[in-house]
Amino acid sequence: MTKDLTKGRPMPQILSFGIPVLFGYLFQQLYSVVDTAIVGKTLGGDALAAVGSTGSINFLVVGFCCGICAGFAIPVAQQFGAGNNQELRRYVTGGVWLSIAIGTVLTVSMALFCDGILTAMNTPADIYQRAYAYIQTIFIGLPAYVLYNFCAGVLRSLGDSRTPVIWLVVASLLNIVLDIVFILNFQMDVFGAALATVLSQAIAGMGCMIRLVRGYPILKMDKEDWSWNWSRTAELCLMGLPMGLQYSITAIGSVMLQTAVNGLGTVYVTAVTAASKVSMFLCCPFDAMGCTMATYAGQNVGAAKWDRLHQGVRACVTLGAVYSGIALALLLLFSDPLAMLFLDAGSADLLPLARQNLLITSSFYFLLALVNIFRFLIQGMGFSPLATLAGVLEMVARIGLAALVPVFGFTAACFASPVAWLLADLFLIPAYFHCYRKLTQPQSEKQRKLAAAVR
Repeated sequence: MTKDLTKGRPMPQILSFGIPVLFGYLFQQLYSVVDTAIVGKTLGGDALAAVGSTGSINFLVVGFCCGICAGFAIPVAQQFGAGNNQELRRYVTGGVWLSIAIGTVLTVSMALFCDGILTAMNTPADIYQRAYAYIQTIFIGLPAYVLYNFCAGVLRSLGDSRTPVIWLVVASLLNIVLDIVFILNFQMDVFGAALATVLSQAIAGMGCMIRLVRGYPILKMDKEDWSWNWSRTAELCLMGLPMGLQYSITAIGSVMLQTAVNGLGTVYVTAVTAASKVSMFLCCPFDAMGCTMATYAGQNVGAAKWDRLHQGVRACVTLGAVYSGIALALLLLFSDPLAMLFLDAGSADLLPLARQNLLITSSFYFLLALVNIFRFLIQGMGFSPLATLAGVLEMVARIGLAALVPVFGFTAACFASPVAWLLADLFLIPAYFHCYRKLTQPQSEKQRKLAAAVR
């Protein structure tokens, strides 16, 4: 089952493709939400803080894996839009080789340096051992993340946004069962939560891989398709590495901010953890918009349908504005009950801090919508290195606000993400129009020369 996004009205196409993607992100977040809720409710605030203190480094490394896999899928979407199935297959196999190599290097290096990373982040001593057990398990399981994200990226490039969701639903249900068994029955503490997440992610990855192998005749490979091609590999790296670095660069700012929050003490770490889990869940629609626009742009650029890019932008920005208002209203009414999903009764006094964090960030959600829409649109158009610069601006903003935390306290930490989103938007929106002109000017020049020759 494939979906051609180069035809039909953009809004219905974006919704029909994006809604399954949204459910995929929601279930992916469910991994984290279930882990955190069970840890917070059954093991207490210190265990929740231990898991939360690793959130930024987790995002840095896992985000890099997700980014490179999404980047490897962009040439696949472009070749699908162009109808070139042979090149499509060869980009897929090139992505397989690169995913194996990068996944292996990341797994080994992060497992070796885990202890030093947590020490450098000023992880509080009372939660250090639990934090180490949790994040070390995640790092060892990185191949599972690479497998799922690469296979899901290829499926989405072909227009199939449903299969990744189906397998994430299965994996999420399995994750809940394994959490209960590992934490409550086997008393495996936070290590059990991490192990459940990794095993569930591996199941989702294998399911998507089987679907790719068995369900798509256009992906039936022959020996030549598996041959190594340096120019194709370079193009994949040009797409994938900047997207991975974009996540990592953004996450470096988050690591610095997390380090500053860690310095405020376990109480603030716990409050930020609870608030961030609620926010991550509510931000899934923005992630889905970004993923949708990457595939939408990739297919339409491959088909040289330039006018549809602007049409898609208008449709998706409208969706982002509407949802941002809904999310803010929801948190104004229910921020405390939502935060309590991740806190035990003894941590209820942290609610004012969690509420403050949630309400400040949600007031600027539309800025985040624009970041995701324009960043992924630019990447789908084939300008991944340019989009990476927005991540640098986000990093600078978060590092700057982290430096203000010792002076202005918790409030400075709450404003870090909104300031980062604003700086990124100031760069990304003009950058999109620059990329559009670069793509369309050669075509316009060609048409002018052809018209002159006819005259």
